[in-house]
Amino acid sequence: MFQQPGYMENVSLRLSEVLADIGVDERIVQKRRRTWLLAESMQTISLQQQDFNCSAYFLGSQSEGTTTHGLDSDIDILICPNNLNVIQDWADWEPGVCNYLMIQDETVSSGYCLLQLLRDDAPLPYNDVPVQHHFRDRTGRILLKNTLMTAAVAAADVWERGVMHGPAYAEQGKPGFIDYDSVSAFQCKSWPLQARQWLDQQGVGQWPSDDMKRYCSSTGCFVVGVGSKENEELELRISTSLAERCLMFNLNITQIRCYILMKMILKTFIKPHFGDSISSFMCKTVLFHCIANTHSNVWRENNLLVCLSLCLFVLYNSILNENCPHFIIPENNLMKGYFSHESKPYLLEILQNIINSEGRALLEIECDDLGARLQLKFSNLLFEFDIKKSKIISGQLLDFTAQTIDMTIQKRLALFTNSSYKEAIQTLLKYIFKLVSISNQCQGLDKTASRLLTPWFCTTLGSVLASLNIQQYNGISAEAFTWISMGLNTDVASSKLKLASMFYCLGDTQRTEIVLRDIEGSYDLNIVEPVCKCHDFIHQASRRGFCAIAEHHNEEAIQYTIAFCVKFLPCEINCVPHELRYEMFRSTEEDLAFRGRNDEWMDWAVIDSLPYLYFLQYKTYSNMQRNEEKQRALSNLAKTIDQEPDLGHRETALNLLGQCMEQEGRARDALHYYLLSLNLRERNNDATSHICRMLSILVNDH
Repeated sequence: MFQQPGYMENVSLRLSEVLADIGVDERIVQKRRRTWLLAESMQTISLQQQDFNCSAYFLGSQSEGTTTHGLDSDIDILICPNNLNVIQDWADWEPGVCNYLMIQDETVSSGYCLLQLLRDDAPLPYNDVPVQHHFRDRTGRILLKNTLMTAAVAAADVWERGVMHGPAYAEQGKPGFIDYDSVSAFQCKSWPLQARQWLDQQGVGQWPSDDMKRYCSSTGCFVVGVGSKENEELELRISTSLAERCLMFNLNITQIRCYILMKMILKTFIKPHFGDSISSFMCKTVLFHCIANTHSNVWRENNLLVCLSLCLFVLYNSILNENCPHFIIPENNLMKGYFSHESKPYLLEILQNIINSEGRALLEIECDDLGARLQLKFSNLLFEFDIKKSKIISGQLLDFTAQTIDMTIQKRLALFTNSSYKEAIQTLLKYIFKLVSISNQCQGLDKTASRLLTPWFCTTLGSVLASLNIQQYNGISAEAFTWISMGLNTDVASSKLKLASMFYCLGDTQRTEIVLRDIEGSYDLNIVEPVCKCHDFIHQASRRGFCAIAEHHNEEAIQYTIAFCVKFLPCEINCVPHELRYEMFRSTEEDLAFRGRNDEWMDWAVIDSLPYLYFLQYKTYSNMQRNEEKQRALSNLAKTIDQEPDLGHRETALNLLGQCMEQEGRARDALHYYLLSLNLRERNNDATSHICRMLSILVNDH
C-alpha cells in the first residue's frame, strides 16, 4: 500500500473533497461548535434564572463539530450543581458547604473514585448515621451512592422530554430528533490525581502542547454517577470531558475527517453486527494516541488515507490486546468487558479487510452517500448529487438555535402560568435583571445568550402590563409600551404581533393596521421559517432562501429569518382577541389526564405567527369595512393553514378560521374547519365547544 504514493495521495484528495462536500470543512465545524456552545450558555443561564446554582455542558460529537447528517450523533447533556465542593486535597475543604473527598486508592478501579462525605463545620469526615443515598462502609466512611445523581437528573430534566436510561435521563429513537442523555455530575476544580502523570508526558508529535495541557489542567474534572462493572453502586467515573473538548477543538481538519471516517466505518461494518462493542469514544482515544505519536506533518489532506489506515491499525491492535488506554488516564482500559471473546476474531477480520482494501472499502459506506460520492469523484460525474451541503447544514443549525431559544423561554414562562398580575410582573422583572447582571459580568457566548433571551421577557412584561392597564382603565401605559418596544426585534413577527394584538384589543384599528402592514412587509415567504417548540413534530426541509442566509450568518439572522409562535399567558388575556381566548380554556377535566409533562402551553393562547397575522388583518379590515382586503386576508389564512408544512398549532389556526367563517355567515364551512381541527388534536382542543355550538345553530336553522 505504501509503495503507491500517487494512488494514496489521489484517493486522499478526492476523499477530502467528498468530506468537504458533505459539510466536513473548517467553516461548518466552527458553525456547529458555535451553535451548540451557545445552546450550552442558554441552558446554564436559564438554570441560573431560576436560582438553580448549576451549569450545563453539551458534550459529544455535535458540540465538537465532528459529525455529519448521516452519522446522526447524539448529545450528552451534563448538569453540574455548583454548590458542592469535591476535593482531592484536605486544604481545599470549605466551611458551610457540602464537601466530598475523592478517594482514588488501590481499592478503586482506574478512572473511577469514591466520594466520602465530609463535615461542613470542620475538615473532618462525616460520621453520623448515613443520610439518604449514602452508605457506611466497613471502615466507617460515609460514601455517596451514585443513585443520588440518578435521582438528581430525573428531577432536573432540563433539556426536554425523556425516560430514565441507566444513570441518564434519555430521549432516544425518535425519528427526526437528536438522541440525548441528561447526566448529573459533580465538578472537582482540581486536576485528577490519576491524570497527573499525563501532564508531563510528550510524544514525538509534540501534541498536546504545553499550553494545551496547562489549559486542560485548569478545567479540573467531573465525577459522573456511573460505576465500574466491579462496583456499579458506589464507584463514580472520573470524566475529563472539558479537557477532551479542548483537545478536539485543537485538531486540524484532516484529523477531524479521519475521526469522522472511523465513525462511518463503525456504523457501516461493525455496529450492524456487534452493536456498540467498539464505541466512537474508543475511536477518538485511538486518534489522540496516533496524533501524539506521529509527526504533525503527517496529518495533511493529501495523506488522509494513510492517516486513516494508521488509526485503524492502532484500533486493530487495541482489539487484539483487548486494551484501549484512556488518553489522559491510561490505567483506565476502555475496552475492558466491552466485547466478547467470540466476537473478537470477527472484529479483527473486519478491520484487517478494511485496512488491506487500500480505501476501496470506503466505497461501501452509504452514510451521507460517501461511497457513491467518492465513486462519482473518480468518474467526474458530479451532477447526481446536490454536492454542497453547507447551506442545508447552516439552515439546520440556525433553526436549532431558534428552537433552543423558544424552548428556553417556554420553560421559564411555564413557571408562572397561573400567577397573578403582581407575581408575574415581579418574576419577569427578576428574570430581566438577572439576565442583565449576567450579561454585564461575562463575555463571549454567555453575553450573546443573555442578549438573545432578554428581549423575550421584556415583550412579555410589556404585554402583561398592557393587559392589566386595559382591565383597569381601558388604556395602555407608557411603561407597557417601553417594555414591549425593547423586544420588538426578537424575530420577524411574534413580538410585533403582540403589539398589534394590544392595539386591536384597545380598539385602535389604525395603529393595528400599521403594525400588521409592517410585519407583512418583513415576512418574506421564501425566507422566513416558522419555529415552535411547544410540542414535537417533524419539520420539513428549510426554505432555500433561509438556508442561503444561514450559510453566511449566525444567530443574529434570527430577527429577520425566523417567526416564532405567539404565546399569551392567562395574565395577558386582555391583549388577546376573544376568538383566541377560547384556547386558554381548551381542556375539560377529562382532557387533563391526556396531557404530557411539558404541556403547560395548553393553558395559554398560542398561535403560529403567519396565520395570526392574517387573522388579525381579517378582523382589522372587517372593522375598517375594507372588504377586499378583508377577503384577501381570509384567503391567505386558509391558504397558509393548507400549505404551510411547519405549523405547530394548525388546529388553533383552524379554530380561528372557523370563527371567521361564522362571521361570514358560512356555518357549514365553519363546522368543516372545526372538525378538521379536532381530527388533528382529539384532546385538549376547544374545537369541541365550537362544534357543539355550530351543531346547535345548524339544527335550529334547519
